[in-house]
Parts: sequence; structure tokens; C-alpha cells
Amino acid sequence: MWIDLSTLYFLAIGTLLLSAGMLFWEGQSRPKHLRAITCLAAGFGTLAVGCALALARGHLPGALGAIVANMVMMAGYLLVFEGTAALGGHRRRAISLTILIAVGLMWTLSGARGQHAVWNYVSALPIALVSGLTMWEMCCNDSFRALRARRVVIAFTALHTLFYAGRAFVLPVLAPIFGAPLLTAASTVTMYEGVLYSVGLPMALMALFREEAHEQVLTASRTDYLTNLGNRRWFFEDGERFLHTWGGDGRVFLLAFDLDHFKSINDRFGHAMGDEVLKLFARFARRAVGHSAILARIGGEEFAALLPCRSSTEAMALAQGVVSRFAEAVADPDAGLGVRATVSIGLAELGVDGTELPILLSAADSALYQAKASGRNRIVLAKAQPFAVAN
Repeated sequence: MWIDLSTLYFLAIGTLLLSAGMLFWEGQSRPKHLRAITCLAAGFGTLAVGCALALARGHLPGALGAIVANMVMMAGYLLVFEGTAALGGHRRRAISLTILIAVGLMWTLSGARGQHAVWNYVSALPIALVSGLTMWEMCCNDSFRALRARRVVIAFTALHTLFYAGRAFVLPVLAPIFGAPLLTAASTVTMYEGVLYSVGLPMALMALFREEAHEQVLTASRTDYLTNLGNRRWFFEDGERFLHTWGGDGRVFLLAFDLDHFKSINDRFGHAMGDEVLKLFARFARRAVGHSAILARIGGEEFAALLPCRSSTEAMALAQGVVSRFAEAVADPDAGLGVRATVSIGLAELGVDGTELPILLSAADSALYQAKASGRNRIVLAKAQPFAVAN
């Protein structure tokens, strides 16, 4: 079914206005991206106005209708570019203003004879440029890199870039050969592509925001609010993947930590101080085990870590460093908290003390209980004798 050009214009105007309204509504529930989404909504709304002016350009004197319509449409594309840049925390006003001025100069210098060529061919070049810049901003946005909808946004902007680049460079070569029918067909195909763009890109952007919100909720459900470490649920989910990744290539150890006499810290200094001790230990443990390790708060004052080590001696040395240096760090009145706090550790090895995470954690917990019973502030290797740290 072939739809006439005027109907396609009306369809594009309607879908652009609908997309602008939906994006504006979406922005009200996304305060983090409110400015960017508002800019995007304004961009699609401005494109709708530009399409309406393009449809009515014949009713304005001379080339004024084409000039105004093209300038307004460029402003819309630049607002979409600005909104996409704002999602990455950037402002591109200087670039946008430069492009808009260049388009204005292009129309001014084209003269009466050149305005037909500008409308049919040359005006497509800045649209391709701005669409390419929009694609580049999304490609460089690291905060959305893991989201699947990001690839859809990039695909739509890439398609729009290639289409208008073809209109700018290929159409001028073919038009003298095939004449006016080709220009008419090109205008119709442009509007078909424009309708696809006006629906696809806004929907992809909204999918991106929804996917980001879902990931944030999922992350919050797997994160301990106090220490920003993973929680028990995250430990078991990612821990299983960690064992499959590292278990076949080397030795993996599980360290179970428990802060000694933690209740007495809360009773003597208050829960606020207890929270600070937990947060300090979380930071200290993260530095000690490294960022490649799985580290989580699995209970009130209980933590667990999964990490690869070349030997049990290396794992024991790392654990001993945590035990001895944490007690010094937390007691330091200047760099620490000025309170006495120590930690006991149970150490288990994958394959020796268990081949599954729950069994491995149980073995490390049993060793931890032995460390507690043996006087605390020490390390116990599962199925081994306590290894005490000198006080």
C-alpha cells in the first residue's frame, strides 16, 4: 500500500508529538535524567513543528517556508543530540550553536537558484552529522553500556545517519539520470524513514530508561545498604558463577569474617559507632582482598569473601594481614575510629573443604566458630589447628 506524501507528514507529526508527550511523562518519574529527558521530549516536539512547517512551506513566500522548516527541524535534531549528551553528563551547546549558525549561513549563501538544491540534497548533510553525533554520544555513554536497549538506540541513530548521508551524497548523482520521479520517490521514502525514526528512537530511549530502572532495583535488592557490599543473596548468586569461572583454573579460598564482641561496641558506644565500624571494616576488607574477589556482608557483623590464591599459605597470609592490621586501623584515633575492635576469620578451600558454595561456607563457618572459641582475633583453617595472631 502506497501512502501519499501529505498523509506521511501528518503521520510523522502525530507520532513525534506522541513521542514527545510520552518522553515528558517518563521524565517525571526519572529525576536523575529529568533535564536530559525533557530536552529529548522538546527535541521530538520541535521536529513535529518542523514537519508541520515543511508540509505548509508552499503557503509562505519564496523559499521562506523551506528555510524556516529546515531551521526548526535542525533545532529539533540538535535538542535530541543535547538530550543524549546530557544522559552522559555532557553539554554540547557550543557544537549545537555552531551547526545551527552554519545551516543558517548555508541557506543565506545559497541564493535563489541554489535553494532547491539545498532543500533536496545539502540540508540532509547537517542532519546526518547531528544524527551521527547523537549516535556517538550514546556509544560513549558508559553508564548505559551494559543495557541491551542502548544497542537499539545506536542502531536507530546509525540508520538515520546513513540514510541522510545517502540523500546528501548519492541522490545528487542519481537525480540527473532519473529526473523528477526519483526526487518524488526519495521524498516519500524519506517520510517513511522519518515515521520509523519518530516511533523507533523514542521507544528505544524509553526502553533504555525502563531497563536502567529495573537494573537499579535489582542492584538495590542485592546490595547491603550500609556497607555498599553485596548482600547474602548476591554472594550466593555471584559466588556460584565465581566458582565456575575460577574453580577449574586455580585454587579458590573462602574467608568467613566475624567482628569480635560487636554487641559490646553497640552497647558501649551506640549503634552509630557500630555502623561506622562495619563500614570501616568493609572498606578495609575490600582493599585487602582486591576488586577481583567476591566480598559480601552476609549477616549483622558477618562477612564472606571468595578469592583465588596460589596456595593456602598465600590465603593465610592475606587473612593474617586483615586480622592484625584491622585492629590497628580501627583503634587509631586519627585515621580510624579510636575504638577497640578485632576480627576472627575461618578459612576454607574449594575442593578440599567442599565443592559447592553452601558446603564451603559451612566449613569456613565451622572454622570461624573455632576461632571464636579459641580466644578470637585469630584465623582458623578448616580441618586444621587454630593459627593465632600475636596480640
